[in-house]
Formats: sequence, C-alpha cells, structure tokens
Amino acid sequence: MDVDWAALRAEALAATAHAYVPYSGFRVGAAALTADGRVVRGCNIENASYGLTLCAECSLVADLRMGGGGALVAFVCVNGDDVLTMPCGRCRQLLWEFRAPGMVLLTPSGQRTMEQVLPDAFGPEDLDRAADAAPAAVAADA
Repeated sequence: MDVDWAALRAEALAATAHAYVPYSGFRVGAAALTADGRVVRGCNIENASYGLTLCAECSLVADLRMGGGGALVAFVCVNGDDVLTMPCGRCRQLLWEFRAPGMVLLTPSGQRTMEQVLPDAFGPEDLDRAADAAPAAVAADA
C-alpha cells in the first residue's frame, strides 16, 4: 500500500491542536492509516495524576475502535512543532496489538516496521501458546 506520509503527518500535526497538556505543555498528535483506507487520529490527554495521562496512541486506538475497528498499516506521531516522535514502550505494545501485517511507522530515523520498533513483541499468540501449554504443565505437576 502506498502511504502519503506528508498527508498523514499533517493529520498528526492537526491532532496536536486537540491535546490537553496543562502540566507539561508538550502536545503530541498521532495519525494512522487503516487497512481499509480510513485515517484515525489521536492526541495526548494529561491528568493531574501524571501516571494516568493518555498518550496520543491511546486516543488513536480509541478512535480506531469507535470507528468500527480494523488494523493499522501506517503510523506517524509528531509533537506540536511537527517534530517526529517515537511511541513510548507502552504505546509500541498497544500499536502491536492493532497492527496489520507489515505495518510501517515513520520515525525520526526513517520508515520502520512494527517488528523493528518492537522486536520479539508479546502478543495474543503468546497467550494462546500459554493456554495450550497449561494443561500439560498442570498434569506434569500432579
């Protein structure tokens, strides 16, 4: 799939205008393209209890789910000055969960696949493997 990175980046920058950042002043916007061609957006939403702050990726995934779901094929995140930013570790995990095969991110060091920004990721297939192995492990302990 061809990605218009300039248009997607413009969507991310526009999302920064909706950020709620009374504590840090650090606006972040994210935009992604879905497998069915939709654009979903998100912005960071701070909270006085800093640990409850929502990253832009969190609200982007909420937008994805509210819009009918689907899978992400391309993603970009910028700050309020249109500087590319990397998703934090928690958000990389969140993006992993909602990625399409081959998802690409535009990062400060160029285009990267989801596997490159989160190698050896933990995902739903790991839960399936654990569930499949559990009966055998219980029987061995008996």
